[in-house]
This record gives sequence, C-alpha cells and structure tokens, in this order.
Amino acid sequence: MPKYAVFFRLKGETVANAMDNPSDRSAVVSKLCQDAGGRLESYYWMFGEWDGFAVAELPDSATAAALALAVSSTGTFAQIATHELIPVDQINRTLERAKELRGRYQPIGTAR
Repeated sequence: MPKYAVFFRLKGETVANAMDNPSDRSAVVSKLCQDAGGRLESYYWMFGEWDGFAVAELPDSATAAALALAVSSTGTFAQIATHELIPVDQINRTLERAKELRGRYQPIGTAR
C-alpha cells in the first residue's frame, strides 16, 4: 500500500482550541485513516515551517486526496501538503524510467 507524508500548518484559533481542550489527535487521525482503508504509521508535531506531519498508508492517491480535502474543509488548518513517498527499493526503477522518458522530452525552445 502506498505511503504518504502529510504536512500541516494549524490556524491560530486551532492552536488556542487545542490548548483549551487537549486531546489525542493521533487517535483521531488513526481512526480517519482506518475509515479510509489505510493505517496511520506516525504522527508528530514539530517546530519550524510546518506545525506537524503524519505518515499514513492509504489505498491510493485518490484516497489521499479525499482525506486532504475532507480535513481541509473543516477550516482548522492554514495549509496541508500531501506527498507520496517512494520506497527505497523503487528508486532505481524510478530513475531508469526517468532516464528513458528524458530522451523523449522536448525542452522549451528546441525543435525536433
């Protein structure tokens, strides 16, 4: 099953609500992933550009997109970015495919 990293930024009022009413958000996210046919692998808050991220196994990119849209629609997040993760055992195959396709691409401003 594909894995996705989902980075998020919370709105200020969301942080205030979390401070006033602490809860186990990983349990909520885990249940949502299960309801979508997947599994939450990890969930973290962090310092820096993003407030946190989760790694989840989900059936496909359509499911990942649906989850991101469902969560975004609540208005509690300032930004969400979802990235499909490429397992290390698929990197060489991916690079070979890229090499094959590179020779077929016509760059801007060149004629063939």
